[in-house]
Amino acid sequence: MGASRGSRFSRTRPGPALDPRLGLVGHTGTVPMMSVDVVMIGGGNMGAALLGGMIESGRFRTDSLAVVERLDERRDALTTMFPGVLVAAEIPNASAAVIAVKPNDVPGAVASAVAGGATRILSIAAGVTLAALDAAAGDGVAVVRGMPNTPALVGLGTSAIAGGARAEEDDLDWATDVLGSVGIVERLDESLLDAFTGVAGSGPAYVFLLAEALTSAAVAEGLDADVAERIVAQLLLGSATLLDRDRDPTQLRVNVTSPGGTTAAGLARFEAAGFEGIVADVVRAATRRSRELG
Repeated sequence: MGASRGSRFSRTRPGPALDPRLGLVGHTGTVPMMSVDVVMIGGGNMGAALLGGMIESGRFRTDSLAVVERLDERRDALTTMFPGVLVAAEIPNASAAVIAVKPNDVPGAVASAVAGGATRILSIAAGVTLAALDAAAGDGVAVVRGMPNTPALVGLGTSAIAGGARAEEDDLDWATDVLGSVGIVERLDESLLDAFTGVAGSGPAYVFLLAEALTSAAVAEGLDADVAERIVAQLLLGSATLLDRDRDPTQLRVNVTSPGGTTAAGLARFEAAGFEGIVADVVRAATRRSRELG
């Protein structure tokens, strides 16, 4: 960390200790005097992806952002990745916070952020309800529950948000700006977040399983593994791009299916195996499990 960034920590005042459950380096009675607009609590893959997206979107200045990370090596990496962003082991004063830590650590992270001045909280931890977030934040703090999926790591995520009891339209707009920097955002009632998880949250794994199966089948038909992997990856990328453009999967399927042709023969096996029912069962199981965990 350079001298200029270190100087931003040079003035301290008495303040609350960082909740030890966070696993971050805690305060011993002091907090940084400086303040930022948004602090990202948790500098893992998703936290870093969000931070990068926020900067690239142009809606957030680097010098208005901070990221808190407990691991020395990871802090060094984050400092290199995000020049101008405050990278710290301690939570600085901030008017808003994004919570990107493990679910068990969320209540402590929220409380520590609020103690540092945050009046707006976005949590992206799976299974942590709005009721739990509101309880941890206390009066006068707006909380938003957000759920990004893993394609957010490459800026193509699908996220859903729901607002807590004290969240207003501008709080949801802010959360949309944060998560919208790495993909699209849908505003849903909290009761629908489990269904969202069953489709979009777990969905990338379904696609990857299909990719595995297609690759294995291609190899079984005589293609080299590396060739099969390239073909399948491009197949999924190109098909997803067409779907994003046209938004009509039924018509796209019809367009590529000639009566009596090769595609029709393949699709007939899907239909015989009850493919649509299998997919419905998969989404239902994931949705049910999300409810159980939440």
